[in-house]
Amino acid sequence: MELPLWTDILMGMVGLMGLGMVRGPLAADAPMTTDAEMVEAVQAGDATAYRGLVEKYQGRIYSVIYGMVRNREDATDLTQETFVKAFKNIKGFRAEAKFYTWVYRIGMNLTIDFIRRRKRSPISGADETIATRDADGGIDAAHTFHSPSKALERKQLYKAIMDALEQLPEAHKQVILLREVEGLSYREIAEVLDIAEGTVMSRLFYARKKLQAMLAEQKS
Repeated sequence: MELPLWTDILMGMVGLMGLGMVRGPLAADAPMTTDAEMVEAVQAGDATAYRGLVEKYQGRIYSVIYGMVRNREDATDLTQETFVKAFKNIKGFRAEAKFYTWVYRIGMNLTIDFIRRRKRSPISGADETIATRDADGGIDAAHTFHSPSKALERKQLYKAIMDALEQLPEAHKQVILLREVEGLSYREIAEVLDIAEGTVMSRLFYARKKLQAMLAEQKS
């Protein structure tokens, strides 16, 4: 399932749930550009406004979840589940918080629960396709390279890093992905994971140190 289809699927679910009046596309003459405006509209009963939030953050949520589960289908399902759960609970969203940190937290909790369930049952091999994010935050599905040798080298490096990440504790894996993949600040990571900034810095330090050691060991 390609990412652009999620908004249509989610908006269909929204209509079925009866949680808001779906009134078609956002009005061109009155665009909602800020998260606060879109959230306020959804909370007031305009479920269609939720489309803007999904389109804005779906790629970023997917990229982090994919880094955790390393499987396209699972990442797609978890991302969709994240936005459905966020919609169902949006009336409890507090305006003083940032929407994307709130929805990240929902996504992380769902992903951690999924990983714990998966560890208790047999699973198939991980999807090692490289997932990259374009300038608009969406996932670049093409993954094309001008040089086949560079493509192979990049894929091998990616696999080595992801294999090393798999050996890290979940808490360390999370901070690495949020910092290195998403580029979030320490404060933003602390908000997403609901931990102190000092804890973020400490986890990052040890996670990077372990990663460097494992990658060095693979090369030797």
